[in-house]
Amino acid sequence: MKGFPPIRAGRLSFLSSVQYCIFLSSKDKFDYLGLELIILENIDVSLVYPYIDFTKTSCLGWLEDVAFPLAILMRGRGQPLDKGMKLKMLRGKVQQALLQSDVHSKSDKSPVTVADYGSQALVSFVLERELPSESFSLVAEEDSGDLRIDSGRETLERITKLVNDTLANSDSYSDSNLTTEDVLRAIDNGKSEGGSCGQHWVLDPIDGTKGFLRGDQYAIALALLDEGKVVLGVLACPNLPLASISGDNQHSSHDKIGCLFFAKLGAGTYMQPLDGSSPLKVHVSATENPEDASLFESYEAAHSLHGLSSTIVKKLGVKAPPVRIDSQAKYGALSRGDGAIYLRFPHKGYREKIWDHAAGCIVVTEAGGVVTDAAGNPLDFSKGRYLDLETGIIVTNQKLMPSLLKAVKESLEEERVSSL
Repeated sequence: MKGFPPIRAGRLSFLSSVQYCIFLSSKDKFDYLGLELIILENIDVSLVYPYIDFTKTSCLGWLEDVAFPLAILMRGRGQPLDKGMKLKMLRGKVQQALLQSDVHSKSDKSPVTVADYGSQALVSFVLERELPSESFSLVAEEDSGDLRIDSGRETLERITKLVNDTLANSDSYSDSNLTTEDVLRAIDNGKSEGGSCGQHWVLDPIDGTKGFLRGDQYAIALALLDEGKVVLGVLACPNLPLASISGDNQHSSHDKIGCLFFAKLGAGTYMQPLDGSSPLKVHVSATENPEDASLFESYEAAHSLHGLSSTIVKKLGVKAPPVRIDSQAKYGALSRGDGAIYLRFPHKGYREKIWDHAAGCIVVTEAGGVVTDAAGNPLDFSKGRYLDLETGIIVTNQKLMPSLLKAVKESLEEERVSSL
């Protein structure tokens, strides 16, 4: 078979001196030990092969040539892994390296990747195709401005290929082949201002881009507004373990990961593994004693005032250290009871966007939780693209909310007085 290298003394070939580890000719050798590190030890593919340009989509082509011999030769800790599983794992890691490779800074200095644009284009395309008879309105994070200038042309081509490759692998949309203009239009569908009238889809294509770039938590977050109220929410959290991520839990690289949370107004919240297993109805923590509660907050200190959160939970009596993760994965984890409190207090002047909270809000509330601003008011998604809160957002269960609100108000007042 094309690409199949020789085996010597029953061991995997490893030639550290070669300049390129991937060849598509039968006379060339392949670095199997490197692949073993990637798959079995969960090492980042770009670290093992730093000399490969993962911005080129052609680097995915060799997978088909090496997948079969790889399945035969790799030992899998003494047990041969299924060929399809190896191909899926390897393709996923290389695709992630490709998606993470092209990073730009937006006007607010936040990062945006090929994955952000591609995800928004795909969701927009599918929604518009599935809802042809309805007035389609999408409020989403990205726009195509940077892709329409000359310096963005190569990135646009890359996004278009990734979108079409994804559609080609879908039974429902394999007949679709989008042009670059189609992709630009799909991205710009997200320019709707939302509001209190009619229905509006709300999308964050990659919520937690910095987490995505680190290989940590991120989410694809989609919600539906009807007359300004969230009536449907979906959170896809590809890196979130199925097991609890509360502070006292230890996780290994062998934990199953990938969760989908979905909630409909009046119907509860469900969690489903991304492998397609049956969904399970989930509920927020029933903790009544603050000493038994745990706090979730943003991983990035730039996103939330960690010092203020620390003051609040100390006043409340929380003893566990905070669990810091990116994205609306926090809402998903809270909805299944991993923690009991989520505090978010952005720096002064920051405007909260509705796509950062809409899906997560209904996922938590339908699981029995409460989501309010720092004054105890429900979040208002009817005002357009921004929430425009004066302070922050607090999330917990109904039993802890009164004491948490009291601690928040006291801490904010103390901070105000100290700043005089």
